[in-house]
Amino acid sequence: MFGNRLGARGLCVRGFQYRSPTMADDASRDTDRPSFQTVDPATGQPGKRYDGHTPAEAKAMAAEAHAAHLIWKRTSFTERSALMRKAAAVLRKRADEFSDLMTAEMGKTLTEGRAEIEKCAHTCEVLAAEAEGYLASIPVDMDGSKAMVVFRPIGVVLAVMPWNFPFWQVIRFAAPALMAGNGGLLKHASNVPGSALALEQVFEEAGFPKGLFRTLLIPSRDVKAVIENANIAAVTLTGSVGAGREVASAAGAVLKKAVLELGGSDAYLVLEDADAEHAAEIAATARMVNAGQSCIAGKRFIVLPQVREAFEQALTRRMQAFEMADPRQTATKLGPLQSVKARAEIHDQVTRSIKAGARLLCGGVVPDGPGAWYPATVLAGVKPGMPAYDEEVFGPVAAIIEAKDEADAIRIANSSEYGLGSGVLTRDLARGERIAVEELEAGMSFVNQNVRSDPRLPFGGVKHSGYGRELTAFGIREFVNIKSVLVHPSGDSPHKGSE
Repeated sequence: MFGNRLGARGLCVRGFQYRSPTMADDASRDTDRPSFQTVDPATGQPGKRYDGHTPAEAKAMAAEAHAAHLIWKRTSFTERSALMRKAAAVLRKRADEFSDLMTAEMGKTLTEGRAEIEKCAHTCEVLAAEAEGYLASIPVDMDGSKAMVVFRPIGVVLAVMPWNFPFWQVIRFAAPALMAGNGGLLKHASNVPGSALALEQVFEEAGFPKGLFRTLLIPSRDVKAVIENANIAAVTLTGSVGAGREVASAAGAVLKKAVLELGGSDAYLVLEDADAEHAAEIAATARMVNAGQSCIAGKRFIVLPQVREAFEQALTRRMQAFEMADPRQTATKLGPLQSVKARAEIHDQVTRSIKAGARLLCGGVVPDGPGAWYPATVLAGVKPGMPAYDEEVFGPVAAIIEAKDEADAIRIANSSEYGLGSGVLTRDLARGERIAVEELEAGMSFVNQNVRSDPRLPFGGVKHSGYGRELTAFGIREFVNIKSVLVHPSGDSPHKGSE
């Protein structure tokens, strides 16, 4: 089943296993109501418990979303845009409430939570303004016949989402999907049920049609049946490589499209002409977003020999400035990880890397007391065979890798199975642009900035980081029917030709 996703990505969706149920299983599960218990990562104390949905209720909600979509798809972009702007207003109005909810469920600092909600609201406004242009018909010259390419909604999109950005990663799929005329069903991570239900409330409060966007509080074992449901047109997942394979397999078996945003082990090249202090500032920012629990966080810093020592010292100072503190205090820069179990796996990766020869420059010690706390950590001298080199470390751990020269740095960056984000830190902008455009195997490559998502840029990766794109025209067109239309004058001879 989809379970805890640790080390490779943090708890999300992983290890999708399916056992063909017996008739007795089906009868039991149709009436068996799951329950979801939240835990405060800062204290380890249990929080609110939520009752979930039975398979029968999930099936009914899929049918309800499909029925709502059949009406919604005939609305104008003007109508959709007005409601999407109202959704942005709801997000801003309830920003403090939602930020506190994220802190309680997965440990995000209130400061980062408020920024996440603002980003969601801004993205809703961008999609409200741009969706009609993204999906405008494209005329085609067809020798006198009227021809065009049009973009039509396909139905209800199922989203299987992770805990680390509980609102943003949902809005990233939902705003484009709804603006395209589709419906949405959300299966969120099991540790953020309150956030999942709050997202449903956002669209309901904004005035979207009843049932168009619903949250399914279901266990992982029930996801495959939802994918197979006739009312589901497509599926999008943000999660681990293993989960991506299983969801893609389940969707492919019933010929439904999938978009996958999977893991990342983003590499930043620190070239010999880089300013060590400035490079370290960017690197620390890239590594420490959301306590390092981000697919596009910088994780591997590949440094040329001329600047290695200065960069190690500068990055260590920058990382040590991220002191662990109460996530509910606005000045806090580093809150807890999402669970003690996640912390244990990250610490195991650090410990095994040190035993294999990595140098610990700071952090790396599990603090006493309750909660899922782990300090900002820097490992230097990281080499192949160490977890910090070979694996995605989903926490506040920076790995410094020395390369011989530019070509070697590019080789090391591209040697990863992942290809989500990447960066180049250099004073030579033309050189940085060349490497970003031509050399790095990633869906996103930034020069002298930390990689981040933005509604004005397509988001997604290559290799084991998944396929498909989110946001912009590229993302909104993932879940539409790209349809060719030709209108030929009546009475004229038809064009004769091969297929």
